[in-house]
Amino acid sequence: MRVVFAGTPEFALPALAALIPRHTVVGVLTQPDRPSGRGRHLTASPVKAFALAHGLPVSQPQTLKTDAGRAPLLAWEPEVLVVVAYGLILPPEVLRLPRYGCLNIHASLLPRWRGAAPVQRAILAGDSITGVTIMAMDEGLDTGAILLEREIAIGARDTAGTLHGTLAALGAATLLTALDGLAAGNLSPHPQPREGVTYAAKISKSEARIDWTWEARRIDAQVRAFAPRPVAETQLGAERLRIHSAEVFVGESVRKSGQDASISLEPGAIIGLRDALLLIQCGEGVLGLREVQKPGGRVLSVSEFAHNLDLAGRRLG
Repeated sequence: MRVVFAGTPEFALPALAALIPRHTVVGVLTQPDRPSGRGRHLTASPVKAFALAHGLPVSQPQTLKTDAGRAPLLAWEPEVLVVVAYGLILPPEVLRLPRYGCLNIHASLLPRWRGAAPVQRAILAGDSITGVTIMAMDEGLDTGAILLEREIAIGARDTAGTLHGTLAALGAATLLTALDGLAAGNLSPHPQPREGVTYAAKISKSEARIDWTWEARRIDAQVRAFAPRPVAETQLGAERLRIHSAEVFVGESVRKSGQDASISLEPGAIIGLRDALLLIQCGEGVLGLREVQKPGGRVLSVSEFAHNLDLAGRRLG
């Protein structure tokens, strides 16, 4: 099948890599190069770098709403357009172009978590399952008909990073199955259910700030949802502290009559080190911090971080 691939970030790479040996990838659409790093040098997207390394034609239009922006796509004459985290709106002229339409790999079980951040929102909401949907795109926001869905469990220690990797690989495999079904004529799209629609709004960095009055399990989900970026954070005195990994403490209960009676068990109170965890009192329950980072520093285990620091009686937040 003649395929044009449209994608930009690393999440899209497994799908493109899976397509190359199985189909004829006639071209790749990706976002224009963007300034990146401290020097703000123009940097190619991961998809562009991968495509060029494999000798694939690349186009980087600012928009697909103009004849000029669509010209390479028309010249490639695709039978199907595969879209994975591309970042540009596809106008009706593009949606109607390929014989088999425009297919999207979406990292949720639609109609739950339509939108920009389905993986993070699923973790934040405490969902126990997620998956991927191969969707026939229309003009709505992730409203197209469903071709295939595959479900996986969200593990108790899954982060947005680990889940992204798992879903990217699952999406690539499911895409190949969907394309085979379309070519054979034995796969038909069906409308999304009207019930269960939720929206996964883009993540704001302000959401990464920890509120220690929350339940420990909710804060744990926040830490996992924002790893590896933007990273959950709090304050220790005047200094910002980023929390890279943590877990709900389920050991022996922490009591006010503990070893140090001066320790306040108000939310944010530092209780002490135990089993390689720095225990923090939450509004309900205790969270154990495992890895932290000070501004400009490297990621540290809490044992390294707490070395030579007097944390008794101090609070985060």
